[in-house]
Amino acid sequence: MKVALVQLASPPDETAADRRVRAGRLVEAARGAELVVLPELWAAGYFSFDAYPDEAESLDGPTVAAGREWARSLGAYVHLGSLVERDEAGRLFNTAVLLAPDGTIAHTYRKVHVFGYASREAELLTPGDSLSVAETELGPIGATTCYDLRFPELWRGLVDRGAKTVVVPAAWPAARREHWRMFTSCRAVEEQVVVIAVNAAGTQRGGVDLAGTSRIVDPWGTVLAEAGTGEEVLRCEIDQSIVDTVRAEFPVLADRRWPVSTADFTGAGV
Repeated sequence: MKVALVQLASPPDETAADRRVRAGRLVEAARGAELVVLPELWAAGYFSFDAYPDEAESLDGPTVAAGREWARSLGAYVHLGSLVERDEAGRLFNTAVLLAPDGTIAHTYRKVHVFGYASREAELLTPGDSLSVAETELGPIGATTCYDLRFPELWRGLVDRGAKTVVVPAAWPAARREHWRMFTSCRAVEEQVVVIAVNAAGTQRGGVDLAGTSRIVDPWGTVLAEAGTGEEVLRCEIDQSIVDTVRAEFPVLADRRWPVSTADFTGAGV
């Protein structure tokens, strides 16, 4: 699987409309990849909390519309990272969207663990309440978002649903960069999956520096690729047979005695 990670910055003096245009140029630079992935809430800017109500959009809004065009143009799956979604009841969610090569929505995931530490996300956004895995031509792909990395029970729920690859868009601050590296590696080894983790870069509103260092980690814990701290497009080719190989050779998941209950995550997703 040929993957491109678009490690995008969201400077506070740039409009969301201008950022979508600039993101489109970076996505075009990823041509040839079969899966292109962007960071968390890149259009609004994660730390632009006051802008969430104005930047919120439906799944027919401008960010998804742009993503549909990118997917069709590249003939690739495009994981849009996440956007501030407003539902019909007016609630706001941090929603990740995976688009198929024909531009249709292949999967959505509303972030379950909204963040409260030095953040207003938990105040402004509604937590998601479901887990599901997208069955794609690239295999079964699960999704989590940023803070979800700290909750292994959610990840085990994705594995129980068949995930072999998990995509993680994030806006992880530079102050906790080593946590980012540790958790992405831990989740890959612990759940025996390929972790594709795409972080934001640059400085966002409030002077928050983002960690960058987007990375891909295989089930052995091998870091297949890692970006620097600035804006870039990182490419990597993944041998997808590695998951089955590792699970057969070192059958940790088969040896579980106390399966984690995921009864609270019963939604089917899209």
